[in-house]
Amino acid sequence: MSPLALATAALLGGCAGLSGPSGQAAPAAPMAAARPGALQQCAELAASFRFEHTRLTAAEPVAADALKIAGQPVGAHCRITGVMHERTSAVDGQRYAISFEMRLPQAWNGRFLYQANGGLDGLLVPATGPVGDRGGLTNALQQGFAVISSDAGHDVKQLPLFGLDPQARLDYGYQAVAKLTPMAKALVAAGYGRPADRAYFAGCSNGGRHAFVTASRLPEAYDGILAGAPGYNLPQAAVAQLYGAQQFARVATDPKDLKTAITPAERQMFAQKLLARCDALDGVADGMVQDSAACQKAFDLQRDVPTCDGDTRTGQCLTGAQKTALGKVLAGARDSSGKALYTTFPADPGFVSEDWANWKFVYSVSNRDPVALGYVFMVPPAPKEMLKDTLGYALNFHMDRDAPGIFRTDATYTESAMQFMAPPQPAELGALRARGAKMMVWHGTSDGVFSPEASVEWYRALQKSSGGRAGDFAQLYLVPGMNHCGGGPATDQFNLLQPLVDWVEKGQAPADLTAQVRGPANPGGANTELPAGWSPERSRPLCAWPQVARYQGGDVEKAASFRCE
Repeated sequence: MSPLALATAALLGGCAGLSGPSGQAAPAAPMAAARPGALQQCAELAASFRFEHTRLTAAEPVAADALKIAGQPVGAHCRITGVMHERTSAVDGQRYAISFEMRLPQAWNGRFLYQANGGLDGLLVPATGPVGDRGGLTNALQQGFAVISSDAGHDVKQLPLFGLDPQARLDYGYQAVAKLTPMAKALVAAGYGRPADRAYFAGCSNGGRHAFVTASRLPEAYDGILAGAPGYNLPQAAVAQLYGAQQFARVATDPKDLKTAITPAERQMFAQKLLARCDALDGVADGMVQDSAACQKAFDLQRDVPTCDGDTRTGQCLTGAQKTALGKVLAGARDSSGKALYTTFPADPGFVSEDWANWKFVYSVSNRDPVALGYVFMVPPAPKEMLKDTLGYALNFHMDRDAPGIFRTDATYTESAMQFMAPPQPAELGALRARGAKMMVWHGTSDGVFSPEASVEWYRALQKSSGGRAGDFAQLYLVPGMNHCGGGPATDQFNLLQPLVDWVEKGQAPADLTAQVRGPANPGGANTELPAGWSPERSRPLCAWPQVARYQGGDVEKAASFRCE
């Protein structure tokens, strides 16, 4: 069978479920478990593999132990690089291609994983298949998955101006995944002599957005999807970042340094006041807010945080203007009529972290949000000269006049940012469910750029569209105190890939999931922002929303002392 035919067969392998008594599709039976196999060819693939619009640039064996992850060796594998859809843009004259790397393990577990990038893509990172958390102790390649990574159609030198090319926008948004998926499955089939039995998808941040888009646009292609901090409405989140920068600029003592809007000492004080109100809501005062939803009802910024006397800032209070600015950011970006432009953010003790501060005070006015919005999401794009003054662009971005640009099209940019970046119907996943595919989503409650409330809103909508049975095929996990994709005063180390595989292939719904902190001796790397007094091995249950971990008694440092309720 040809590689293309093998890939097509793999893509179309799912079948629809039957309708249940409520009119909703009945939960599908577990998919057959993947069968292990051995790599049959590697270096030969560089010359022998054929797929439309594809050119392999290298295929070479990598010896066992040549690569280590968290101190553990990765087994022998084949590293392949290549490009798809090479072209010259008629708009900006740049040369573009979708560059990719694949790694095919010698000892194969019969599975394939798509590793999605974050940010604006553009980087071709090693295809090792991180399982999602910060400081991972293992990865998909170590576990025997064949893995692909890509730059999504542009390279690092083309950041961020690739957004001037309409096709580069579309590749970044959704088309690169659609083009790479059948090719990668064909390459796996060529390397092992048969298709992968099961296919998985994993990513965080923009990679989480890629996962959401793939679940919506390619429900037949992947059996298990793992999405972290999913910015599935990323252009709106970028608008919210600029909105937040504008609020903080009003209270910054140095207009060119928004970190002076709320200093580390002031954020630490804010966190302590929030903990005083919310810490024990889960049954124990341990420096963590497990019940974030209850905290939002219990905590009041105006009441619970001391107000400074006039404009004198001591680090032990916030001025009235600071409270107004922070309150507006937490309430969500709005235009002058009060229309919401993005969702709300929860108040959280993780605001003490540098990652939260960077997203709110640095990236919102520098090389991330303004350039993504101006060059990739807006129609028409911002002038190239904007790169010289991203701060000015951010602070002068008009929520009434400019924000609608993410919904706009013209003769050159025929799909708006919200069309090519967002999943068409994120909560309509009936086709995914009918096949027996599963989805696991995780999000930190102190994410500084993509609000966890957006993930909660998505899951509520999914419950509605699924007749209250979303838990049959999708779960959402909120990680208390965690920043964007990791970090913060949090138990941010966990492995959801194996539970996802067990759910897909054995029908074992995720249960008894545990997350732990990354103390000084952690082989995945230490989290330097852990509060003093926490055990370096603290662990907590990872609970499926809306459940939260509640203290039952015993050692406060151990997950076994808590139960998801």
